[in-house]
Amino acid sequence: MKLQQLRYIWEVAHHDLNVSATAQVLYTSQPGISKQIRLLEDELGVEIFARSGKHLTRVTPAGEAILKVSGEILRKVESIKQVAQEFSNENKGSLSIATTHTQARYALPPIIQDFIQQYPDVSLHMHQGTPMQIAEMAADGTVDFAIATEALDHFNDLIMMPCYRWNRSILVPRTHPLAQRPQPTLEEVATFPLVTYVFGFTGRSKLDEAFKNKGLTPKVVFTAADADVIKTYVRLGLGVGIVATMSIDPEKDSDLVAIDANHLFQSSITKIGFRKGTFLRGFMYDFIQRFAPHLDKNTVDKASQCHSKAELEEIFAGQELPSR
Repeated sequence: MKLQQLRYIWEVAHHDLNVSATAQVLYTSQPGISKQIRLLEDELGVEIFARSGKHLTRVTPAGEAILKVSGEILRKVESIKQVAQEFSNENKGSLSIATTHTQARYALPPIIQDFIQQYPDVSLHMHQGTPMQIAEMAADGTVDFAIATEALDHFNDLIMMPCYRWNRSILVPRTHPLAQRPQPTLEEVATFPLVTYVFGFTGRSKLDEAFKNKGLTPKVVFTAADADVIKTYVRLGLGVGIVATMSIDPEKDSDLVAIDANHLFQSSITKIGFRKGTFLRGFMYDFIQRFAPHLDKNTVDKASQCHSKAELEEIFAGQELPSR
């Protein structure tokens, strides 16, 4: 069994069983990958992939178990490389982050700008996706950090740490009836069509809970993952917008009226996390603290040693988080 073979089956499984696409990513030949997979299967005495002719069709039950262990081995190998890099050149390496549009567009730019200035030899890669995709990328080791509000707590392999609280604002054109209501009720808001985030994005669950607790069924006529897209359709008169307050620019959005909705919705908490067992390099600790100043190295290390969510929650119990 060779490490290269484990890399091949892992990459094939994560490229929709497309051997040709995997070969392009790994800069090798399709026949070479197919041959090594066959050799590994022959050695193990089980099929990792089911086939129809020359095409891979699915991962077998044995393959699922083998891939899980293979992923752990490959992540350990990557950790060994990280350890070596930390001692050979502590300010050189790479950092990959998975996050949502809201974080990438409104929360991260100044953090990343300062980070790159401090660490010019660290290549930074950003992946955007749904909260579930983000959590999966962190859980399987595709990225170093996940930053999001929703879905991250569903993955037991992740160490999730709270960064800051945020809430929402209502956006309407200046001629809209709600423009004259500095503190509208949820019942008033529910009488209008709504334009807001796709379910699962940017604290959407808190919004849905608020209406449900009041026995209200809002008419959501348009959803998007991007606050700027939501604003566009609010301007077109499609409905009342509900967006993260941090996404509102007083100058660029001066044609709209922003109404603070703190009295209507519970605040949400954005978290940053990484897979258990990840070796954190010095610049990784620094990035975390730049994003959330209360998460210093000592606190992150304590969180990393937690064996349960209850232990993790105890570390941050009663801590006052900053608001954005």
